[in-house]
Amino acid sequence: MEQLDTYFYSNVRAAFAWAPDWVGGLAVLAAAALLALALHRVALRLLRGMFKPGNEFARRIIDRTYGPTRLALVIVFVSIALGPSNLSQAASARISHGLLIAFILLMAWIVNRAMEVSAGIYLRRFRIDVEDNLLARKHITQIRVLRRAGDVLLFIVTLAAVLMTFSSVREYGVSLLASAGAAGIVLGLAARPVLANLIAGIQLAVTQPIRIDDAVVVEGEWGWIEEITGTYVVIRIWDWRRLIVPLSYFMEKPFQNWTRETAHIIGTVMLNVDYRAPVGRIREKLNEIVRESRLWDGKVVNLQVTDATERTIQLRALVSARNSPSTWDLRCEVREKLVAFLQEEYPDSLPRYRAEIPDLQEAGAGPVGGGPGRPADRGTAAGAGSRA
Repeated sequence: MEQLDTYFYSNVRAAFAWAPDWVGGLAVLAAAALLALALHRVALRLLRGMFKPGNEFARRIIDRTYGPTRLALVIVFVSIALGPSNLSQAASARISHGLLIAFILLMAWIVNRAMEVSAGIYLRRFRIDVEDNLLARKHITQIRVLRRAGDVLLFIVTLAAVLMTFSSVREYGVSLLASAGAAGIVLGLAARPVLANLIAGIQLAVTQPIRIDDAVVVEGEWGWIEEITGTYVVIRIWDWRRLIVPLSYFMEKPFQNWTRETAHIIGTVMLNVDYRAPVGRIREKLNEIVRESRLWDGKVVNLQVTDATERTIQLRALVSARNSPSTWDLRCEVREKLVAFLQEEYPDSLPRYRAEIPDLQEAGAGPVGGGPGRPADRGTAAGAGSRA
């Protein structure tokens, strides 16, 4: 194999014998890279042909590792060709340094792909498009948040490893750290939001105050958790708007989570009716409405008189459903049908204003035309009529 490689690189260099030495050396390296790409292409086709068309998982693994394996072959072949290229010592040192940086980036790329593939394999067991998806939302949220935190840490470690390959950074690293006290404080203050969100993301993945597809009320807006990134959370409002909230918000401020333990939720319908309203009959009608509704989960239905004012009494109907959207629709259905029921069968039970006008004669005002013992001034009345 070594003899074959030497023969190949010798022929490439002989083809560029007319050019300067560095041109021939670069041609050898370019030929090695092209050979690596060609071999990678052939090997990939052979691997895909080994698996059956129905084996989508294996094909997906091959597609995910396409970039890292190609870069790895290029690094290996260029490293082998660096010796026969006969480049100068300075040029070889620079190319070796570039290959070292490429190798560090390759390792980071492989780790990133490994985390991505592992997360995909782990999450294949969970489905979020089912009715009882609490466990699935819990694991999906954990994996997504931890993956983003892992990507940030991987980027920091990779950047530090690349910088450490430069001799100037290694030599002056200690002195830079010793003299960077004030600068470190300034940078720390400037990066505080980023670090706070990173730490909040890790806390959120462990404690999980929110999860993907949770129904929440934030800043007076009701919606669902649509996306959790490394720095912010996207909430899909009921009217399709998007509310963007920093990740640290959920660790520092109070908010409502309607699906923290279960997706089932109780809805409330308030009605103001007259004192003559038949509460027992309305309760029976409520039970009838929810039993006929496909939205009710069969758990909670109740009607109570919660308040009584000088004009009306207040009824509160409680109904439960499988999730928050169904609860909203069930509340609207119950409210509409109860109002229609009162309008059709008990119209006197609707709210009304009452006013009492006392009898003027009983109150001592006497006849309309004059006071007690005083006859009406008929002439004046007639005159007024003629003037009219």
